[in-house]
Amino acid sequence: MLNILLEESFSLLISDHEFFMDLLIQHIQLSLISILIAIVLGMIIGIIVSEYEKNKWILSVVNFVYTIPSIALFGLLIPISGIGDVSAIIALTIYALLPMVKNTHSGITNIDKGILEAARGMGSTKFQMLYKIKIPLAMPHIMAGIRTMAVMTIALAGIAAFIGAGGLGVAIYRGITTNNMAMTIAGSILIAILAIVVDFILGQIEKNNEIW
Repeated sequence: MLNILLEESFSLLISDHEFFMDLLIQHIQLSLISILIAIVLGMIIGIIVSEYEKNKWILSVVNFVYTIPSIALFGLLIPISGIGDVSAIIALTIYALLPMVKNTHSGITNIDKGILEAARGMGSTKFQMLYKIKIPLAMPHIMAGIRTMAVMTIALAGIAAFIGAGGLGVAIYRGITTNNMAMTIAGSILIAILAIVVDFILGQIEKNNEIW
């Protein structure tokens, strides 16, 4: 039974390749925009929390938001930003923030205090210590956060179709509503392949960064 479904799914991917290619491009665009926004916001928030202890409550807020079921968050955004890509990007960005904030925070706070004391003794300002010492030393943690967040965002973007956004979730949603299992599997396979490819690329970047 599974073999038959897989054969039907791959046949569908070949016969409707233009349809799936369009959805794949939409999926990449949705994910990429959300990932880039999350990287910028997540690093900024992570740095603020790390540099100013009184802002640690932000971590609790981010953790709390992360506990909200994804489909519920998508639904909550509809009255605010409507259906479509905007709500999807907002929701995906919110979910992507947790690994970015936590990894940036942990990367900076776990730096050897002796290194920071030496830099301070040499007259480095707080800003110089941040961009010349803390961020470079925290980069392995930050890259790990980006890698985790990117894969998670690509997978989660499949739900975006349920609020009228594009992406490969459209194929999954259409397959579910029309009882077309081959369509659902085809969309799921492409999402899985995209996530694996992105994880591999980021893994190579992470290794090169460690070597450097």
